[in-house]
Amino acid sequence: MSESSDIIAAKSALRERIKAWRAGLGAEDRARAGAALARHGLQFLGASPHGAIVSGFAALPDEFNAEPLLDRLASDGFRLALPSVQGKGRPLIFRAWAPGDAMDRGVWGIAEPKAYKATVEPDILLVPLLAFDRRGWRLGYGGGFYDRTLQQLRARKLVVAVGLAYDEQQVDAVPHLDYDQRLDWILCPSGPIEAAD
Repeated sequence: MSESSDIIAAKSALRERIKAWRAGLGAEDRARAGAALARHGLQFLGASPHGAIVSGFAALPDEFNAEPLLDRLASDGFRLALPSVQGKGRPLIFRAWAPGDAMDRGVWGIAEPKAYKATVEPDILLVPLLAFDRRGWRLGYGGGFYDRTLQQLRARKLVVAVGLAYDEQQVDAVPHLDYDQRLDWILCPSGPIEAAD
């Protein structure tokens, strides 16, 4: 087995372990965690809501619910966007969005902004994940959408990637490959964690 095959196998095993843990969370735990992130907001970044575009995400049923945080950011004056999947192997694009907007159903039934909404480039990406470590490595679902997207955006501009996670999703080390992109911060119910070099 090659080193990359070993890493892929380790990622797969970690994915299954975290998915099983997350599936056991109750509705109250999820709601409490979402409210905690909304209380934190993004002040820790020192970002001004004037001009900065924040991309959130529409959560899958078991994913961290970003909606309370997005509502808070909208009330703080941030311009918001959500991602749209453009196909396998392609980076995400981002369309302008505001709480209450009508949505389309995209790949895997994930809610996406209507196709007529303006395409924008975010300055801050809120990123879903299954696991993270303190160096900013993130375990996703294996499609590579956020890795490709971050690589493309970072080649053009300064972008801050913030993973949204339960504290319990932290692991000692996330297995990663050369093409994986690190997060700059992770925001948990207990507070923000800056990725360490």
